[in-house]
Amino acid sequence: MLAQLTVFPALPNTLKAAYSLVIFPRGKTLPKDMPHADLLRAVLDRRDMKVAELSKTPVAANAADGSLIAWMMLDFDKETFAQHVQVRKALQLLLDEHPGDIAIVALGDDKERQRAAELAVYVAWVNGASLPVHKKKDENKPLKNIVLYGFVDKKSFEGIRAQAEGNLLCRSLTVLPPNELTPALYRKRIKKLADTHEWRLEEFDMKALRKMGAGAFVAVAQGSEIDDAAIVHLSYKHPKAKQTVALVGKGICFDTGGHNLKPSRYMHNMHEDMNGSGVALGILLGATLQKLPVNIDCWLAIAQNHISPKAYKQNDIVKALNGTTIEIIHTDAEGRMVLADTLTMASRQKPDLMIDFATLTGSMEEAVGNRYSGVLGNRDELLLRAVNMGRETGERLCAFPMDEDYEVELESKYADIKQCTLEGGADHILAMRFLKRFVEHDTPWLHVDLSASRCEDGLGGIATEVTGFGVAWGLKMVSSQS
Repeated sequence: MLAQLTVFPALPNTLKAAYSLVIFPRGKTLPKDMPHADLLRAVLDRRDMKVAELSKTPVAANAADGSLIAWMMLDFDKETFAQHVQVRKALQLLLDEHPGDIAIVALGDDKERQRAAELAVYVAWVNGASLPVHKKKDENKPLKNIVLYGFVDKKSFEGIRAQAEGNLLCRSLTVLPPNELTPALYRKRIKKLADTHEWRLEEFDMKALRKMGAGAFVAVAQGSEIDDAAIVHLSYKHPKAKQTVALVGKGICFDTGGHNLKPSRYMHNMHEDMNGSGVALGILLGATLQKLPVNIDCWLAIAQNHISPKAYKQNDIVKALNGTTIEIIHTDAEGRMVLADTLTMASRQKPDLMIDFATLTGSMEEAVGNRYSGVLGNRDELLLRAVNMGRETGERLCAFPMDEDYEVELESKYADIKQCTLEGGADHILAMRFLKRFVEHDTPWLHVDLSASRCEDGLGGIATEVTGFGVAWGLKMVSSQS
């Protein structure tokens, strides 16, 4: 649950909060209305710091009454990602003390105060909320109240709150241990969300998928002892919508690698292989809370990649929903298999835009690390928009090519296409070429390979290792279709 927000247009005569963050514009001198200015000057003198250095290094100190105050200088010329990092570092000086309440003071002109307030409240919301833990004693107490001084338009925070709720849902699902998020348990959680938010729910279980001929999905899911896998379809409709967006999420609740078993080092954290579905759900939730005037179809490919006598094997040939035959090369390339049939089902609804999210390839992380995610698409205009909106939201994307000649590597002697190659290399591009075979009606389509789903030191405005990357960006993309 996110902290309650209270706003005041002006500064109080005396700032009495136990924990306070003061944000002011970049400059060489301190603003005249700076709270506890004498204390800040003393801190800077003691550390031999100049005022301008506060744009890189925030500081904190205890006032005479015992309250803790943090100060930071916000550089409004920097992009959103850098501003998020600045605010997160400053807020963390307070949040590390596990406060129940914090005050945020925004200084500067009207535009500067609005920007500072929106950044700080969002970062406080996403980092002040608690994620699921399993310790006897949890020291991470959630933030309960935020008091904001300097900007009063509470309506402008409605979208920011919805974005924070979506990010929190994604991260909360992603960190759940695999015994608490099996496909069956995940589907129960989704049904509860659907009931709460009045989403239409449709489930295609293994019996239905076998009957439909969704052989790519079934090949992966059949390795599980229990037939609890499914493709789940959620729908959000708005009466004034003119466009429909399809969101597709990879929901592999645990990935052993199958017969091509992962070493323990690479199997660790594979309960997070469902992160793409968490991103899709987070976007759906954020759009619903904002009541965005766009229709959304959310398709979640929920399964596990287990090893068993029934599990699919190298050199198997399976037939996908659209009739394409696939030669299995490596059982750990299961993500593109479950997505193949799911993309076919989603694209057959002829959406105006389709976006899929997946922790799909190790080669994407090799290419960009875990501070960016990669995006590929079948429209240059979409790729340009995707990258630009990454800059605007602070969730940075790097665009990759998907030219036709890459597909030569996927030619098979025995089937219509190989699932992957054993060489690796540009597997993030080959995966896109593979998936393109299953997108029907030339649907405008973006594929986001979530290499930034986990970043050890946090990323942008998010302090936790699991970042929820893609929710803010996805909401911006969906909103642009309204």
